[in-house]
Amino acid sequence: MKKSYFQNRNLRFSEKMLSLDFQLIFLILTLGIISFFAMYSTERGNFGYYTQSHIYRFFFFFVVFIFFSFIKISFWIKIAYLFYFLVLILLLGVDIFGITSSGSKRWINLFIFNLQPSELMKISLILFLARYYSRIPTHEVAKIRYMIIPIFALFIPVVMVASQPDLGTAMLIAIGGFAVIWLTGFRIKYFIYSSVMLICLTPVCIAFLKPYQKARILTFLNPERDPLGAGYQIIQSKIAVGSGGITGKGFLNGSQSYLDYLPEKHTDFIFTLFSEEFGFVGCLLLLIVYAMIIYRIIAIGHRARSNFAKLYCFSFGIAFFIYVMVNMSMVLGLLPIVGAPLPILSYGGSSMMAMMIGLGLVMSCKVSDEESD
Repeated sequence: MKKSYFQNRNLRFSEKMLSLDFQLIFLILTLGIISFFAMYSTERGNFGYYTQSHIYRFFFFFVVFIFFSFIKISFWIKIAYLFYFLVLILLLGVDIFGITSSGSKRWINLFIFNLQPSELMKISLILFLARYYSRIPTHEVAKIRYMIIPIFALFIPVVMVASQPDLGTAMLIAIGGFAVIWLTGFRIKYFIYSSVMLICLTPVCIAFLKPYQKARILTFLNPERDPLGAGYQIIQSKIAVGSGGITGKGFLNGSQSYLDYLPEKHTDFIFTLFSEEFGFVGCLLLLIVYAMIIYRIIAIGHRARSNFAKLYCFSFGIAFFIYVMVNMSMVLGLLPIVGAPLPILSYGGSSMMAMMIGLGLVMSCKVSDEESD
């Protein structure tokens, strides 16, 4: 009999569906609905290109999310290394066949849509390291022979993405990788030594930054130094967030957005538009949705029996939290502006695909546990 990678093959469809985490599904759908209205607002109440494209992408990748949920976790363990190397090849392809936009070469034209491989690397690196460390005893993870492969697996894609240049995404990829290493029980003293070394090397690293990246750091420290140039975006973002007040100006009534004072409002700065229209109360509710998604991811990891599932879920939960925190901190002026989309809410097919694949793997861990009960 041919072996299948699908869960509960001998169960009825209704029984397979009951093994899903419906709380997580409800939260993802809720976030999707919020994103529809937010995208509709970015186009001034018109059902335009961005809104239509965002809706189609969400529903397509939501189906992918459900489909991946029924694939055995053993399958993801087996293809973890292959998936990582395929994404690495795509990153190499960006240098050769990539599309350049706004001075950066980050995308590959797949005819159907433009793929940004660096977004997939956020997931594939976590998958790779979770697979690698799941077979290593905790008391041996700090041994030199087990450190070489993870260092290269993390270092290579980070350097490749940073050279595109896309320093923000490179940092997020690195954070996801370090999250896995941290959770393996790696000795804290090594993280302390690495942090001290990084701080000491900061002036050297700054010297290798592109001029626009240096300008972003200076703008972060003092946006008013160039209010009509480099500081314009963050100043307008702060004005929009502050003008929302407690309850916001109301749906489709954001003046900063409608009068085009706010650039990139459908991508990285969509939280600013949302804040202006729905105010502090709306932002608090959105944060609760994100917090509950992260909670469900961690809860599934806590219940998981396999080391791989635990490592993956906990690491992806931490990474998901960092993605949300970095985006919101960026638009509020608490961090320099980097290319960090808000998960599911921001416009972008590659980001949407990566998050839905990541969530699908989390759900696969949940279904695997239900099957083994």
